[in-house]
Amino acid sequence: MERKGQRERERVMADGARMGAKSKRILVTGGTGLVGKAIEQVVKAGEGQADEEWIFLSSKDADLTDAAETKAVFDRYQPTHVIHLAAMVGGLFRNMKYNLDFWRKNVHINDNVLHSAHEHGVTKVISCLSTCIFPDKTTYPIDETMIHNGPPHSSNFGYSYAKRMIDVQNRAYSEQHGRMFTAVIPTNVFGMHDNFNIEDGHVLPGLIHKTYLAQRNGTSLAVWGSGKPRRQFIFSLDLARLFIWVLREYKEIEPIILSVGEEDEVSIKEAAESIVAAMGFKGELVFDTSKSDGQYKKTASNSKLRKYLPDFQFTPFSQAVKETCDWFVANYDQARK
Repeated sequence: MERKGQRERERVMADGARMGAKSKRILVTGGTGLVGKAIEQVVKAGEGQADEEWIFLSSKDADLTDAAETKAVFDRYQPTHVIHLAAMVGGLFRNMKYNLDFWRKNVHINDNVLHSAHEHGVTKVISCLSTCIFPDKTTYPIDETMIHNGPPHSSNFGYSYAKRMIDVQNRAYSEQHGRMFTAVIPTNVFGMHDNFNIEDGHVLPGLIHKTYLAQRNGTSLAVWGSGKPRRQFIFSLDLARLFIWVLREYKEIEPIILSVGEEDEVSIKEAAESIVAAMGFKGELVFDTSKSDGQYKKTASNSKLRKYLPDFQFTPFSQAVKETCDWFVANYDQARK
């Protein structure tokens, strides 16, 4: 009985400090993915604070598409804060093939996590969105006010609408229950511990893996598409530092774009050339224009972020690419691919 009573007291205290424990217990869903691993690395490197306890969940800990399993995880850890990264994700071609799966799985995951967070009195939830949620037909640069201004690109509408619904739920939890549930919108994230799968991964890790294989096999490097589309890439360690800032300082329900500036946008061709330079690849670079380019551009404004953090220093793109390539080569056998 005493143990049950203690659990009840802890649940009641979930909005504030816990007796005899660190005052912040931060649960990171998707904690073993690209961004989760980056947050863990940054916390361990000294960004963590004495009053914070960090818990990094993997998909092995719970199936977050299942409401009962999600509740059980929250019962077990009693978090005060949640960074919600878990999602079913994939590259352009996988999204085009499985739009319904991306919609259903992500809607279930997001609803279960936000509902459990509410039920357990979590002080703050930060969910991770994506720039692909913005309308396909829009003006540039896109900003936080434009999320719901029209349908997203048809290639990944299932994933995009599921992510948009987080913003809808955040506003509803705020209005109906006074909850501080918010979201961040990173641009194209890359770094160590990414998914380097050539078929299903995102453009940069896929190119890194392709370059590695072309170099090893002495073949040319084929880049899918024309190389002309432009993207803002953000290094996972930079994003991790910004996530920690949002956790501690950001107090709006409205989402915030976390991105390098418009001036740091690079073409896929330039990104491929950076990877070639970082890996010392000497072969031929070929662009396969029979493959789809996807959206030509998704230029996002980081002016809201800059109002809060005018002096934040992003890692230069070429340096971040070099660090990622070096990690992939050193960890080739263990890397997700």
